Amino acid sequence: MKRFLYGVLLLLLLASSGDAQVKKAGGLPPLIDRDLIFGNPEIAAAQLSPDGQYITFLRPWKDTRNVYVKKVNEPFSAARLMTAEAKRPVAGYFWSRDSKFILFAKDHDGDENFNVYSVDPAAQPAAGADAPEARDLTGLKGVRVMLYETPKSDPDILYIGINDRDKAWHDLYKVKISTGEKTLIRKNTDRITGWSFDLKGQLRLATRSADNGDTEILRVDADKMTPIYTCSVLETCGTLHFHTDNSRVYIESNKGADLDSLMLLDPQTGKTEMVESDPLGKVDLGGALFSQANDELIETWYIAARVKTYFKDKAYGADYRWLEKQFPGEEISVVSSTRDEQKWLVTAAADTEPGKTVLFDRKTKTITPQYKVREKIPRESLAEMKAVSFKSSDGLEIPAYLTLPRGTPAKNLPAIVLPHGGPWSRDMWGYNSLVQFYANRGYAVLQPNFRASTGYGRKFLDAGNQEWGRKMQDDLTWGVKYMFAEGIADPKRVGIMGGSYGGYATLAGVAFTPDLYAAAVDVVGPSNLITLLDSIPPYWESIRKLFAVRMGDSNTAEGKARLMEESPLNAAGHIKTPLLVAQGANDPRVNRREAEQIVIALRDRGFPVEYILAPDEGHGFARPINNLALFMATEKFLADHLGGRYQEGGTGEEVARLKELTVDPSTVTLAKKVEAGTVGAPKPATDLKAGTFHYKMTIEAGGQTMNLKVSTAIADGGPSWTATNEIETPQGNVTEKLTLEKTTLLLRSRNVVQGPMTIDVNFADDKASGKMSMNGQDRPISADVGGPIFGDGADQTLACLPLAEGYTTTFRNFDLQAQKVRLMQLTVGAIEKVTVPAGTFDAYRVDVTSADGGSDTKTVWVAKDSLKVVKVSAVAASMGGAKITEELTE
Repeated sequence: MKRFLYGVLLLLLLASSGDAQVKKAGGLPPLIDRDLIFGNPEIAAAQLSPDGQYITFLRPWKDTRNVYVKKVNEPFSAARLMTAEAKRPVAGYFWSRDSKFILFAKDHDGDENFNVYSVDPAAQPAAGADAPEARDLTGLKGVRVMLYETPKSDPDILYIGINDRDKAWHDLYKVKISTGEKTLIRKNTDRITGWSFDLKGQLRLATRSADNGDTEILRVDADKMTPIYTCSVLETCGTLHFHTDNSRVYIESNKGADLDSLMLLDPQTGKTEMVESDPLGKVDLGGALFSQANDELIETWYIAARVKTYFKDKAYGADYRWLEKQFPGEEISVVSSTRDEQKWLVTAAADTEPGKTVLFDRKTKTITPQYKVREKIPRESLAEMKAVSFKSSDGLEIPAYLTLPRGTPAKNLPAIVLPHGGPWSRDMWGYNSLVQFYANRGYAVLQPNFRASTGYGRKFLDAGNQEWGRKMQDDLTWGVKYMFAEGIADPKRVGIMGGSYGGYATLAGVAFTPDLYAAAVDVVGPSNLITLLDSIPPYWESIRKLFAVRMGDSNTAEGKARLMEESPLNAAGHIKTPLLVAQGANDPRVNRREAEQIVIALRDRGFPVEYILAPDEGHGFARPINNLALFMATEKFLADHLGGRYQEGGTGEEVARLKELTVDPSTVTLAKKVEAGTVGAPKPATDLKAGTFHYKMTIEAGGQTMNLKVSTAIADGGPSWTATNEIETPQGNVTEKLTLEKTTLLLRSRNVVQGPMTIDVNFADDKASGKMSMNGQDRPISADVGGPIFGDGADQTLACLPLAEGYTTTFRNFDLQAQKVRLMQLTVGAIEKVTVPAGTFDAYRVDVTSADGGSDTKTVWVAKDSLKVVKVSAVAASMGGAKITEELTE
């Protein structure tokens, strides 16, 4: 498929190699070893260096995909190892524009905090090393790096975003690849989601997510940013590439229209002009390609059942069409090219062809074969994928892909429905590992592009608004009915399997249509939409409003009720389908609780459920051994319940790993969440006293340590106390003022000033009200807190409680960023001896943890005699696991 990653989450899952045993073979082709389909490919993801001298590619090293490099004319056997990742495959890589560096990304055990590394392709490994040393260009942990631009004007530069200051928003940095030197260009205090640079590498535009969810394109001037184009929360608009005049910019937009189109925008006037929409008037713009040599528009493409390309560069188009004739029936993808675009690295692929990669010389019309993707897979045993459609419950036409097993009549077959993830994405025609795997096992496989799938226009996308578990689920149900009506599927042998949203659809399928499916496999799917929305990663803040509009707003009574009704967890009592649940313990999108809630709900009913938990994975499995174990389990599980073929067993390592990942449901426990309505406020044993306390603060994050000075001043304000926290930072002081009611120490107001940001919030009548101001823009704060707020922002209030070993209490805090109540559990431990700069103290150990599923923790040591807070140690999960320590200095 042209310039696209295949959209199904589970394509990267790998499976085991074992002795193939045919079960109920019929006229099917021989069973393909699952390792050939899902195991590490011999060679994959090749790229041609911009200077045309090298080819890089991925190949297993210690059973993990790593980057290799070879000269163009060398055999692949002569390639040198460039990365030595022994645990997780390299997530992605690319060349610097001058061919001096290979850059790659990696995270930590699936936490999606990707950092960027560079390695010199000409470098040699140090003595005893397997690969040359790679430079970490960011050197931060718990931070997700975004790549914005690789300017032609300076090939040694990357423009990246780093969210170390604010997890929700990325500041703009310039990074020098050769040295790793980072320079802050712009601090992101304006909800910026992207930056656009012109053809000379100058910052010209920014994209902002407004508080109401609208997208704004801003012109960036020296002293200000000016909105020039806006589309609503339910519309799409974004910049693509500057025109060759370096004045106008190409954008894609469906503002005021159904289909996404290619347009030109003048940043000075805000005027737009249409360039092109789908000539057939059916689907959205699929994409546009611009020349790296002269920045001209080369082609546009659109994807209905198959991709259709329109060439603007006649010579480029003629060469592309010539290649199509050399590989009839296959789709051509120019995966990379030289800087002058005279040599292409091309892959030809199809539904029954995983891919053939060749080097194409445009001048000589010469094709030089390089390798075949998964060369050992018998192509003659693969099954054809066909585009089909069917009507849903309300008559909406649903496009889909149907793959039928080869060599057997398409009648009364076991079948599997594979809903894609997203849900705002789509499936496409082409080679699909998961589809071919199950088709070879004898299943009919249906991939519905249900409403809310992208690419088919706004009306189709918006038809899925607030329809999770409802009409979106109907689309899958009517897909099954379509297979029944066609005589394809056996009504007693239909399964459903999916990842992410596809996992949700799997759970919804067995919860809301319990008689439809005979087996189900949920991979990292949410079971409770309320807890899903409460736990989305902070770097998704820009689309939080979009979630509220498209799914339902959990902050309103109506929205919350709808989301609860659409949550499979709340209908778990209806489930009677055998279910296998697979989860990554470090998943930042759909956290572990989502899986374990549904496992516990079924277990407590006495209903059998299987559970696989990978401690070193995130949103989907990436480690080969984990994938091999997962597919060994799912293949046998589906065969047991649907009657398809399966491959017996696996290698000793795979069998052992599956045993390690398999969790006995009887051992699964959830931290019991406290009901907010039962929480009041603890009664202090003493009142505050006026005084000032000075602390040394240390913040450890991403391998870096920051030392700061902190003071807390408590003053008598008549009927209330005023507590003022002040932090001295290199960027200026941060000041927080709290008003606390005397005797009860309940929080009545809070004021925070940090540079251009101010927060003012009052607490009264169980409500929080106020505003957050940033550079003259106000964001209202309004929330029902459901009860009193205690101990929030002033640790000295905790010292006023009746401290004694074993004492425990629960109280409310208020998260200013999320505007949500957080319930905290306090427990007093034994007295410990604590040494800080101010001296050595016998101190109560006071542990404060979340009572509602959060991950932040804090320990406060309170001097037994003076009741001073002498030390605080906190781990902030919301700050990427940063460790914060405060020690009393005087």
